This record gives sequence, C-alpha cells and structure tokens, in this order.
Amino acid sequence: MTMVREVVVVDAVRSAIGKSGRDGMKKNGQLCQASAQDLLAAVMRGLVNRVKAKSPKFDEHDIEDVIVGCLSQIGEQGMNLARVAALLAGLPQEISACTVNQFCNAGLKSIMFGAQSIQVGDGDVMLCAGVELMSHYGMGSDVQVGMDANYPVRFSPRFADSGMTVPQGLCAEMISEAEGHTREDLDAFGLRSMRNAVTAQRNGWFDNIIPFEFEWEGQTRRVDTDEVLRSKAADDPEGFMQDLAKLPTPFKEGGRVTAGNSSQIVDGAAAELLMGADKAEALGLEPIVRLVSFAVAGGEPVPMLLAPIPAMKKALARCGKTMDDMDIIEPNEAFASPCLAFANAFGYAFDDPRVNPTGGAIALGHPIGASGVVYFSEMVRHLKRTQGRYGIQTLCGGGGLGVAAVVERI
Repeated sequence: MTMVREVVVVDAVRSAIGKSGRDGMKKNGQLCQASAQDLLAAVMRGLVNRVKAKSPKFDEHDIEDVIVGCLSQIGEQGMNLARVAALLAGLPQEISACTVNQFCNAGLKSIMFGAQSIQVGDGDVMLCAGVELMSHYGMGSDVQVGMDANYPVRFSPRFADSGMTVPQGLCAEMISEAEGHTREDLDAFGLRSMRNAVTAQRNGWFDNIIPFEFEWEGQTRRVDTDEVLRSKAADDPEGFMQDLAKLPTPFKEGGRVTAGNSSQIVDGAAAELLMGADKAEALGLEPIVRLVSFAVAGGEPVPMLLAPIPAMKKALARCGKTMDDMDIIEPNEAFASPCLAFANAFGYAFDDPRVNPTGGAIALGHPIGASGVVYFSEMVRHLKRTQGRYGIQTLCGGGGLGVAAVVERI
C-alpha cells in the first residue's frame, strides 16, 4: 500500500498587481503592456532564487513539474504557457510543465494537483503558479477569438441552457436577493476588504512581491507595488462608504452589485513551491504550512457562485475540522454577495476578523488564473505571521464550480 506523504509549502510569492488596461489600453495599468510569459517567468525565477538563498542545497533540477493556472489560454497565454514560462525562467529543460483551466479555481487547482503528485510519490518538489493579464484577455476571450477568426465554432443548441452564458454579476444579484442582503451590507464588505489590504500594505506584509522589469516604449519599467489600493478606505472610511453608495449597479437596475463590492479586473501572477516534508527537512528548509485537505464540488450553474459551500464542507470533513477551528477564512471575493452567503451557511459574521485579514479580490483584484495562488500565499503567510494554526481557502468558479483547501501551520 502506498503511503501518503506530507506536503508542505516552503515559499510563496507574487507579482505586484496592476490595474486593467483594457479598452485599447486606455486605462494604462502598470502591467498592461507587459507579456504574461515574462511576468510569470519572473515570478517563477524569483521564487526559485529565494528558496536557493534559504538552502544552498536546493537543486532546481529536483522540481518535477510546473503547474500553472490560467483561464484565457490564447495569445501569449497559449501554447502551454507553463512550459514557455518555465523555459524563459531558465528552469532546467528536464522539468515538465502543464497549464490548468478551471475558471477562477485554476490557481488553487494547480496547488492541489502539485500536492497530490507529491502525496503519492510522483515527485519531491512541485512549482505551482497562476497568471492572468486581464488587460489582454477578459473572461470569454478564448471563445470570442475563435468566433472573430471565423473558425467553425459550433455551440451546442443547448449551450445557453447550461447556464454558462449568464453574467456572473447577475448571479451575484440573484444571491443577494435570495439572501436578503442590502446594498449597505455589500458595500460594508467592500470597504472592509480595501481597508484590510491598505493596512497590510502599510504594515509591510506584502513583502513577498517579486519586482518585475520590462521594456515599454524604449524605457525600462519596474513594477514592485500594487497600484489598485485606495488609501481613503483606511483614512476616511465614512467618506469611502459614501463614495461606494454613488456607484451604479450595472447588472440590474436598482440592484445591489457594483464595482465597489465586486472584484477588480487586474493583471498579476503568483507562485508557490511545494515539497514533501521529508525533502524540506533534508534541505534544511522551514515550511510555512502543511497541506491538510482539498475538495472540489459542483453546484447550480445559475447562480453559479455558491459551490464553495459544499467544497468547504468536504474539505473540513476530510480533516475532521470545523469552521470554528479555522484561524483564517479566505473566500475569494469575486463578489461580496457569495462571501456573505458563505458566512451565513457556516454561521460566522461577514466581518469576523478571521475573514480575509489582508484584504481580498475586491481590494487587490481577481487575476482569474492567478487568484487561487495569490490569496493562498496571503493566507499561509498571515497564518505564520499571527501564529495561527489552521486556515481554509475557497474560490467559486464559472459554471457552478468550487474548490477549497485546508492548511495547518507547522
């Protein structure tokens, strides 16, 4: 019988987050003229170099696989981006690589795949990452590119009935109506996310950002600081709430869901290095956490954002824990309304201090394929920072998908 190995995280990094530069790059976000290939490669190389600095015995040839989450696998995000970025990062060509698409679940799914491989002995070290340049490719771009290029796209006559074509913002509105959320409830959650992220930045907690340089219009640009945070949330919360109250509700007239209580459209990348606990010990590396359990689940395609509830229930049951045992609860803030629904389902307050203590996607943004890795990184690092023991992360995904992970600080 094969023994299940203990898997640990030895380091976790990310890029700075850039504002979207869509609409012909008119918004001019700090990463909108960069290449997803170069950005991901820089984060990978930065991660490997950090681990080498901690343990000169670490040999990058020991990395078995590079697993990358990415939603829109077109343009420079196509051609098995994981392999392209691994070679650009200077990783040994003997290392395999694959790119994963499970909508917003993709980044955490990459970590899940890497951990499972180590658990059964299919390698000692896995580099798990995620990237998305939403400036270049918004959700659904892979479908649109095929249609624009006049490829023979043939949707099933029942495709619309699958629920996959319903806008997620409208699904968020449905959840708020069913749960009885007010506009003020959602805006308060948005304010809290932004305030927590601003506080985290000011406290120096985002010190795992890998600086990234690239050429743009004959100049070298260096990106090393998030540009999406709004200090007013921390300095003048009452005024910030007033600003949020003025935002339109684009998904439904007189609705509740706005840009202020939804995730920002951004660019970014992140990476983690996983090892068998025995491998990390042999290298003298101090783990951040060990991976305790994972789960995936499906739910209703409409409203499509609630599948994290069964995923979290399964992940908790598999390790014999409850939400009361968790010191950090890290739901992805695609929209505020499902996050409030999760709180209701598990009986904790939406403003419980355990919830997204360093902010979430409403504040920092949701670079879809990277989000699972970005916020996994923030969760495990804050768990170590605060000497908590257990953390749970979850993300909702298009089509009614959910993924969850439980970790334990060692």
